[in-house]
Amino acid sequence: MRDADQQYPDQESVPPLRLRDAGHRVGRLAPGAHNAITDVPGVLVGHTTLVDDARGIHSGVTAIVPTALRTAASLPAGLYVGNGYGKFVGATQLVELGELETPILLTSTLSTFRAADALVTWILDRADAPVISVNPVVGEVNDSWLSSVVRRPLTAAHVLAALDRAHDGPVAQGSVGGGTGACALGFKAGIGTASRTVSLGERETSVGALVQANMDGELRLLGRSVTPASLGLPSAGFSTAHGSCVVVLAIDLPCTARQLSRIAARGVFALGRVGAAFSHGSGDYGLAFSTRPDDAPARLEPAHLDAVFAAAMECVEEAVIDALLAARTVTTPSGRQAFALPHRLVRS
Repeated sequence: MRDADQQYPDQESVPPLRLRDAGHRVGRLAPGAHNAITDVPGVLVGHTTLVDDARGIHSGVTAIVPTALRTAASLPAGLYVGNGYGKFVGATQLVELGELETPILLTSTLSTFRAADALVTWILDRADAPVISVNPVVGEVNDSWLSSVVRRPLTAAHVLAALDRAHDGPVAQGSVGGGTGACALGFKAGIGTASRTVSLGERETSVGALVQANMDGELRLLGRSVTPASLGLPSAGFSTAHGSCVVVLAIDLPCTARQLSRIAARGVFALGRVGAAFSHGSGDYGLAFSTRPDDAPARLEPAHLDAVFAAAMECVEEAVIDALLAARTVTTPSGRQAFALPHRLVRS
């Protein structure tokens, strides 16, 4: 089994394509340098990707690591639950206190609790003082349509590797990390990311999103609906909705937990722009955090909050499309196929 932190080629054996590479843009705001959540200062991302084509293993874990937690006990955060059919470890304390105490992990359903345990170990090993309580935060998607032979291939070592690999700069997308076995909107999907630069009066701020896309629905792409059937392809994913999508948003300005929960909600709302069905069997979660410790809570004025809302929705919409474009076609030993979105649909 390969344990990698890399991007796999798609079905056309060409470098991963992003929507902007094909001359298209989502919204009016400009992206950051890497068009990734790591454009928000102090946010790192690492993946561990587990692939064994012969055994049908397509799974992994993605770690989002705010560097401010090296010195701060917590960061302001907000959670929004669009549909709660999921296992989001740490959710109740996030809602109750509006605080993020640990990095955020994204993995598969049955690996959620193993990932949470490994994250606690990682925290304890790095603590300067005795720890009597910690709230690990782990989101998940059900990747068992593609990765059902070995139900829990993820180990603590894989989780610790993703945390230790976390870095700034470009972020691998598609069939990597927690998105390795993901399918969305009938196609192979995975991890997607995007960022926006927002002017708030005399200052600029960065808003970034990372999406673990695994939901059902009908893809809306460049103003039209696209289905696998319309392309002569079989649909990927369960015939009955057992999806999930986790949206993580980061901003680099002071903000209250209440406003962050509203920003998180816009991340979930944006999934509807690309065709998410928000069905009964899907766990649709949005988590937003500020990289600024909550020493002096600050409320964004309405006009500035509206600008951040717009940036969040643009980021999430583009991140989902880029996750589809970066994914690779997968065939399981049982013959199931999850086709990647053909690049010709976005090329001029």
